[in-house]
Amino acid sequence: MATRLLKDSEEMRIKDAPNRAAQRKSELGQFMTPASVARFMASMFPATKLRTCRLLDAGAGIGALTSAFLDRWSSSDGLNFQTVKAEAYEIDDTMRGHLEHALAAYSKRLPLSYEIFSDDFIKVAVLQTMGERRFTHAILNPPYRKINSSSEHRLYLRQAGIETVNLYSAFVALALSLLKSNGQLVAIIPRSFCNGPYYRPFREFVLRHAALHQIHLFASRTKAFKGDDVLQENVIIHIERSGTQGSVTVSNSTDDTFFDFTTHEHPFNRIVFPDDGQKFIHVPTSPGRNVLELSSGVRFSLADIGIGVSTGPVVDFRLLDHILQQPSADSVPLLYPGHFSGQRTEWPNDNIKKGNAIRLNAETKKWLYPNGFYTVVRRFSSKEESRRVVASVVRPEAFGGARMLGFENHLNVFHEDKHGLPETLAYGLASFLNTTAVDDNFRRFNGHTQVNATDLRLMKYPSRETLSALGMWAKSESAMTQSMMDDQLQKLAG
Repeated sequence: MATRLLKDSEEMRIKDAPNRAAQRKSELGQFMTPASVARFMASMFPATKLRTCRLLDAGAGIGALTSAFLDRWSSSDGLNFQTVKAEAYEIDDTMRGHLEHALAAYSKRLPLSYEIFSDDFIKVAVLQTMGERRFTHAILNPPYRKINSSSEHRLYLRQAGIETVNLYSAFVALALSLLKSNGQLVAIIPRSFCNGPYYRPFREFVLRHAALHQIHLFASRTKAFKGDDVLQENVIIHIERSGTQGSVTVSNSTDDTFFDFTTHEHPFNRIVFPDDGQKFIHVPTSPGRNVLELSSGVRFSLADIGIGVSTGPVVDFRLLDHILQQPSADSVPLLYPGHFSGQRTEWPNDNIKKGNAIRLNAETKKWLYPNGFYTVVRRFSSKEESRRVVASVVRPEAFGGARMLGFENHLNVFHEDKHGLPETLAYGLASFLNTTAVDDNFRRFNGHTQVNATDLRLMKYPSRETLSALGMWAKSESAMTQSMMDDQLQKLAG
């Protein structure tokens, strides 16, 4: 009976996915949990001798997660509760009807009591955080939607001491706040919280109030939520309220079949570096340490080596009247990611529909850099692209006698005080950024396709001298392979 109910929810999810309007998904931020993922999440809760479970499912949908949890309980697989009291929140009327049907069926055969609420979870939970914490377990697939800084939700959350920018992190923070000491929380959420300045308060909140015990990573960005247009890379986390922080289990699978499931243990200081004020959460995909972790020579900040990195300052839609398809006497080159392929620069490029040049005048000059050598990294990659960090060298001779250059907003630009770099430094920096070690290290804390200047600024680099030596070597090689760049980094940065 219980297994049949979870199967029913899965059939409903598959049937619903292509029919539920995209606007509705965006409006509610709802993506229903596949049965296989729900079962896996339920399995992540540790065995316990608690006699009474108080379960929270915020954003319960049609009940897949609660059903999986109750299935595990009924199978006597380490959850030996005498009773379960469940509270589920779901604002969608149709889903709430299916949820009611599922929980009613469970309550007929198990010592289960439950309440289903149609209220706004954030508003209710903020008030509850001011009272006694009462939940022992929480299982969540929260909604994913941005919270505006002046919104009612943002103001409510601040009353509970929670500063965050998305519904998913708000739901997790509130659920954590409602857990008793040693209460267990398992949630599937976008990996975007692992890095970046916007989620720093959320990371600090979680790490201050809970121990992080497990992170599960899906290698495929698209397969964990088949049928739903989910572009985020998702992780499943298991945290314990007021728990003792020990080593962290990192598990991996390609998709929600878990056919190639692997797991490794890592010390916590490899997940959150002790000297990292940003509290980035790294997700190693193998037990070994890569070149950057092992190298004593890759330990410098960009400030240490006298280099800056900025997002390309030309926002094209704001300067449309000044952008030209072909260069003219009063224009300078405008560079988009499409002008770069490896170390080749193709400018002008007729395939760049937005333009190849920007007029040089009083209105545009403040957004331009002097012509010179620069290293650029594109900000966006496609969903399944093999590399996240792709660097190229801007060579001044590629643009004739151009005095200035425009860098479009989809590029990150390495510079010295908004001027060009020494040639060997530009080549060395590009070679370093294009190594396998850098891309692998970057993926450990960055789970989305965007490479921000902030991310690049917070990375560690070889010394200026080592980068220049790497650049001298790169300039002398007519055709560099990936293995050649990786080997040279190891030799020079040791």
